[in-house]
Amino acid sequence: MKRIFEIDPWLVQSHQLNPNEKRLQESMTAIGNGYMGLRGNFEEGYSGDHLQGTYLGGVWFPDKTVVGWWKNGYPDYFGKAINAPSFIGMALTVNGERVDLATSVYRDFTLTLDLHQGLLTRSFVFEGKKATVRFTFKRFLSNVIKEAALVQLTAESLVGPAELTVAAQLDGNVTNEDSNYDERFWAPQGENAAAGTIQLQTKPNPFGVPQFTVLLKQSLRQGATLLPGTVTTSTGQLTSTVTLPLAPNVPVQLEKDVIVVTSRDVAPEAQAEAAAELMTQLQGQSFAAQLAAHTALWAKRWAQSDVVIEGDDAAQQGIRFNLAQLFMTYYGDDKRLNVGPKGFTGEKYGGATYWDTEAYVVPMYVAATPPAVTRALLQYRHDQLPGAYHNAQQQGLKGALFPMVTFNGIECHNEWEITFEELHRNAAVAFAIYQYTAYTGDESYVNHDGMEVLVGISRFWADRVHFSKRAGKYMIHGVTGPNEYENNVNNNWYTNTMAAWCLEYTLARLPKADAAIQAKLAVSAAEQRQWQDIIDHMYYPEDKKLGIFVQHDTFLDKDLRPASSIPADQRPINQHWSWDRILRSPFIKQADVLQGLYFLNNRFTREQKERNFDFYEPLTVHESSLSASIHAVLAAELGKQDKAVELYQRTARLDLDNYNNDTADGLHITSMTGGWLAIVQGFAGMRYGQPQHLEVSDHDQLRFDPFLPKQWQGYQFRINYRGRVIQVAVGKTVAVTLLAGPPLTVMVAGQPQHLEVSAHA
Repeated sequence: MKRIFEIDPWLVQSHQLNPNEKRLQESMTAIGNGYMGLRGNFEEGYSGDHLQGTYLGGVWFPDKTVVGWWKNGYPDYFGKAINAPSFIGMALTVNGERVDLATSVYRDFTLTLDLHQGLLTRSFVFEGKKATVRFTFKRFLSNVIKEAALVQLTAESLVGPAELTVAAQLDGNVTNEDSNYDERFWAPQGENAAAGTIQLQTKPNPFGVPQFTVLLKQSLRQGATLLPGTVTTSTGQLTSTVTLPLAPNVPVQLEKDVIVVTSRDVAPEAQAEAAAELMTQLQGQSFAAQLAAHTALWAKRWAQSDVVIEGDDAAQQGIRFNLAQLFMTYYGDDKRLNVGPKGFTGEKYGGATYWDTEAYVVPMYVAATPPAVTRALLQYRHDQLPGAYHNAQQQGLKGALFPMVTFNGIECHNEWEITFEELHRNAAVAFAIYQYTAYTGDESYVNHDGMEVLVGISRFWADRVHFSKRAGKYMIHGVTGPNEYENNVNNNWYTNTMAAWCLEYTLARLPKADAAIQAKLAVSAAEQRQWQDIIDHMYYPEDKKLGIFVQHDTFLDKDLRPASSIPADQRPINQHWSWDRILRSPFIKQADVLQGLYFLNNRFTREQKERNFDFYEPLTVHESSLSASIHAVLAAELGKQDKAVELYQRTARLDLDNYNNDTADGLHITSMTGGWLAIVQGFAGMRYGQPQHLEVSDHDQLRFDPFLPKQWQGYQFRINYRGRVIQVAVGKTVAVTLLAGPPLTVMVAGQPQHLEVSAHA
């Protein structure tokens, strides 16, 4: 496999610029700070093929849903994260010659993303007609001042004196590429040369979604000296130009500071003043001092979440790259935001929230970040509960249907098999509440806001099922399960199983909810009896001869053959086959039945897990970024260590090695928890809680059953658990250590181990 970035435990680095892989490089060197983010575009510009992308958290546009045949219940609009005004521009001219790596002569190119602190560094030597100049750019988006972006340029003439002109630009004349090609979503509201600002507003929409206003402010400085430059403006743009003499072998530094404020936080009329105050705060310290403060916050994150792997630098780079990109996307600082599948790295999937958060992000974040971070993800869903009720009403159903794709709680996806059929997203939202409660022991959410969510979901399932008199069972027809390579199927095993589980969990927790919430929800005794009847009589497709749960009613009627039978030149099939052919095939995009075995792990015997894994994994093409991690966890549990390690590599290095040939569009952010899940839940065998008992777990239910991949010398990680910090180190021996918090007993390889903080710690 060809790699464009070198293997390094802490760096994503390349010494080559290949124009054919420019977009891939941009995706892999994207940075963010939870408030905003951008692809690894070049400050000086690039005239070759690239995707200029800057994105602001929570800033989006509702575009009219366009389909060939309109069906009642379709969302009125399709939401998308729009490309935001670009703020990194620093066009370079040396002795009148424009610097452009698409056309210029250059050497010694280096591009580095330092995972310690999300710092992007790029350097090259420009060989002009009259001068040779080394340029080095450093940039980061501050974790201290969320609205701040900092760019440092160092220029050094290597041969003879030179004159360098830098044209620093704010550019609001941007377009989207993934959809609405070349359409502009931003209407300029004014440029202020004296203040160094531009202000823009999203264009009007007919759906009542608020327009967003953004103001950008830039300033140039050398050390503590501000450089006013020559400022020019045009509609939606502002350029500040400075000219600097370069003496031979004397480095010259120039810093560009940027502040970005949006109407999500600051009213349009107050944005100029707010930006000025933030700029003063930003420039109260040097670039180096701001970077140090930013890095100190990163150090705290890494101290809590780092996974250390000995003996395999590729595996080490993979897990750290994933963790860094996740934390640059979301760290719980804004409860109005969530984790989009592409984060701030591209336009595909519209930048919205999917079920990925509850199914894949929560299981990692609950252990690898402070509890408040996961609590914010749960609160996000509760705050959008009115939208979930609206979505159900659009389908003519009771209760709450959480959206598959959303910015504000309203479903905004324009594909019928998603909007109408992929109902299992509801179950993931409920299961996230269970996971948070079972892991943290914090019942305050489930007993209050969480109960409102659970009852809304349960009322939806109770209305969506139907009773088959012929079979004497409740069924759910017309759905799409997690395997999106099958649409409009009946009785998807995973969907039926999780729907019944949601009802069961809600009934178990309801008596413990706050009295005021119980009164507000008014779940009658008759309603509770109906839910119990559904639980007792739900239909689950099963083949006793094969010993498997059947993915849906007619799955076994397909032409069953392993994915290994697909010719290599036809993989991935989603890029080579018609959709009709995919739907008729037996091939599975991602874990479906196995997703249920993963969630409700303790409800099934080892034999059940093994039979289902051995049947379904060979049929799985893993063409969803979400697939490999679930299979890796189950493979590890079943002792299939080589398969578990293989799938870890696939999930941890999915983007670094471009497994699915689609990383140029942007990174697969929500699947980046997969490497952590594969190691912690897979290799280390971490389990907690008892889903079948539906109670908050006791401390002694935290357990580990570790193994060491034969390719590795060792690995270790830390987790938060109920006010404790626990370190697990696996090598020739296994050491589980309590670093902070009260004593507890855990199970390690089936044996109880009492943990206390060492007096020497």
